[in-house]
Amino acid sequence: MSWLIPQFVVNIWESIPQLFQHLIIITSQILGVTIVLILTVAFTTYFERKVIGYMQGRLGPNRVGPFGLGQPFADVIKLVIKEVVIPQRSNRFLFLIAPLLSMIPALATWAVIPLTGSFVIADINAGLLYVLALTSVGVYGVILGGWATNSKYAFLGAMRSGAQIVAYEIAMGFALVGVLMAGGSLNLGDIMQAQAGGFSNWFIIPLLPLFFVFFISGVAETNRAPFDVTEGESEIVAGFHVEYSGVAFALFFLAEYANIILISALTSIFFLGGVASPMEGWTFLGEGSFLREPGFFWLATKISFFLFVFFWLRATFPRYRYDQIMRLGWKIFIPITILWIAVEAVMVWMKIGPWAV
Repeated sequence: MSWLIPQFVVNIWESIPQLFQHLIIITSQILGVTIVLILTVAFTTYFERKVIGYMQGRLGPNRVGPFGLGQPFADVIKLVIKEVVIPQRSNRFLFLIAPLLSMIPALATWAVIPLTGSFVIADINAGLLYVLALTSVGVYGVILGGWATNSKYAFLGAMRSGAQIVAYEIAMGFALVGVLMAGGSLNLGDIMQAQAGGFSNWFIIPLLPLFFVFFISGVAETNRAPFDVTEGESEIVAGFHVEYSGVAFALFFLAEYANIILISALTSIFFLGGVASPMEGWTFLGEGSFLREPGFFWLATKISFFLFVFFWLRATFPRYRYDQIMRLGWKIFIPITILWIAVEAVMVWMKIGPWAV
């Protein structure tokens, strides 16, 4: 492919100091991943409306462009040109900064996500801790947005969100302890590599209870139905973002859907091998079969499946009562994760599953 690049471009590139070359490459990777992620968020909203429409006997978006594919862009244009109304008695600075505090961690987490076997923006050894830290920071945007609005409804939604995320963050953290024990590393690439060899090597088999706890906790962390009491429109109008409009509301919207895609990606990497093929161990397919090769296609397929499950849950279950949500997080998920970590310790000692010699 080098013959496609003019020689003068090669000469200019070689004249740039190595440090700046590295900065240009990293910046290009960040911009590329961010743009693709934002476009994915846009079409995820379209996919959600189509899926739920099909489940409810409706057509979904079908007016803007062929098959309604232009609907996400129409929504963006509408939100961008709308006025951002700031309540008179609100804290102006915190009111404006809150959507950014929700969106930036949702995008920054992708820095350590291995999208292929070799491509990851920041291949850090403490990737698991980085993910856990940034997914926890996102709640500050919700809490500050609700508080800075100076509205009782928004504040109630923010407090609900804070309590809910604390409850499920603990269960999610314990589930990740199980993944750490199985993978033997905090590096997401190493965790993915530990599951190479086909479906029988994926962590979902020995860590099945932790898989369900992690994914359901992820649904709760993203404030999605049936855990969307922070936006309970039948009780508190629209929750923490009741006073937000225009671009400010769009940033909360972007953060929510970016987090949905993130949870789907993390579940795929931690329990389903990430880019690993489920047919990797099927020798009868032949040595050079693409079905056996790991790649981004498999990761995208797994993410798409979990996104569908998000939408399926929204179309199927009614919203839980707040006390039911708290009981599930504190009294069911946390004891299950602690118990299964003990079971996992026994499996390590007996060299069963991923720890077999």
